[in-house]
Amino acid sequence: MINQSIVGWAHSPFGKLAEDDLESLIARVARDAIVDAGIEPDEIDSVFVGTFNSGFSRQDFPSSLVLQSVPELRFKPATRCENACASGSAALHAARHRLAANGERFALVIGAEKMTDSTSAQAGEHLLGASYRREESGIAGGFAGVFGQIARSYFQRYGDHSDALACIAAKNHHNGMDNPYAHLHKDLGFAFCREESEKNPFVAPPLKRTDCSPVSDGAAALVLRNDDLGGRLRRSVRLLACSQVNDLLPMSQRDMTRFEAGERAWAAAFEAAGITLQDLSFVETHDCFTIAELIEYETMGLAAPGQGWRAAVEGWTARDGRLPVNRSGGLKAKGHPVGATGVSMHVMAAMQISGEAGALQLPDAEIGAVYNMGGAAVANYVTLLGRGEG
Repeated sequence: MINQSIVGWAHSPFGKLAEDDLESLIARVARDAIVDAGIEPDEIDSVFVGTFNSGFSRQDFPSSLVLQSVPELRFKPATRCENACASGSAALHAARHRLAANGERFALVIGAEKMTDSTSAQAGEHLLGASYRREESGIAGGFAGVFGQIARSYFQRYGDHSDALACIAAKNHHNGMDNPYAHLHKDLGFAFCREESEKNPFVAPPLKRTDCSPVSDGAAALVLRNDDLGGRLRRSVRLLACSQVNDLLPMSQRDMTRFEAGERAWAAAFEAAGITLQDLSFVETHDCFTIAELIEYETMGLAAPGQGWRAAVEGWTARDGRLPVNRSGGLKAKGHPVGATGVSMHVMAAMQISGEAGALQLPDAEIGAVYNMGGAAVANYVTLLGRGEG
C-alpha cells in the first residue's frame, strides 16, 4: 500500500512568459509549494526536477537551480528526471520511491520548461527528440506530424472522426476559460474547431491548429509526504496507486491506433488500488493532440476500441458528463510546457479532490486519475488519487 500524500502545491501561469527563464520559472513555484504545505524549507529531504529540454534551454543540468531561490535546500540531494512529455510524472515517481526506500518525510517535486524562446521550426525539431529519430526524424510537421500520422491510421481503421476531434478541442477550450493558469482563454466552439479556415489551418492533416496543444512556458511544484513519518498537516491528497509502463520507441513496431502500454498502466493502477473506472470522479489525461485524448478514452476503458468518438460526441467527458475529462482545459487549453505538464496534472487533480479548484471545481470530486505519457505513448504513467486525512 502507498502511504504517501500530496500536501502542498504551487502553479505558475502557462503561456509566453517573456521575462522568465528556466531558473526563474523554478523559483516561481518552489518556495510557494513548501509554504502551501505548511512546513519549513529545511524539512524537505530531497528535490526532484522534471524537465525535457532537448534544446529548448541553453541551461541544462537544472537540478540545483532551485537552491538559489530556496537556499535552505543547499546540501539536500536534488535530481533531474527526464522521460519526454512525462518528465514531471517521472519526477513524482522518483520522489515517491526515495521516500519509501530511505524513510524520509518530505520531497519537493518541480516540473518546468521554457519553450517560447524557440521558433516554431526549432520547437518542432526539439520535440522530435521524443521520437525514434532513426525512422521518424523526417516526418513533416514535427511532433504534430507524428500524431497526424497516428490520426490517419486511426481514421483508416475506424472511419473519419473529425467531428469527435472538434468536440474534444471545443470542450477543452471551454473548460480552460475557468482556469486562471491556462495559456489559452478562448472559447472557440465546435464549428470553429471543426472547419479548416485561415485561422484554423491544417497543421498535419487531419489535425488542424485547434487539434494541437500550444508551445508554452510554465512551472508547477508539489510537496510529497511520507504519511508514516511526516506528521499531520492542514490537508492531504493520497496517492492510491501509481503505475508506469513503457513501450517500444519506434512507431513502426507498434499498432498506433491503440496505446497498449497505457492500457497496461491503467490496469495495473486499478488493480493496485482495488477500484475500477466507475469509481472515478474525473480524469486529467494527456491531450497533447485531440487524437491522443480520443484514443485515451479507449485506453482507460471508457469506450471500446474504435468507439472513443462516442465519449466525445455524446458528452460523456464534459464537466457534467459521465466522467469529466480535462476539466482544467487539458494540455490543449492550459498549455504544454513539457517538463511541467505531469506535475501540473497532479496539482490540478489535488485541487479538485481537496475542494480548492475554484471555478474549475467539480461536485463530489472524491477520486481522480492522471494519465501522463511521454512520446507517442512510450512512457505511460497513471496515478490514482483520493482524499487524505490531513
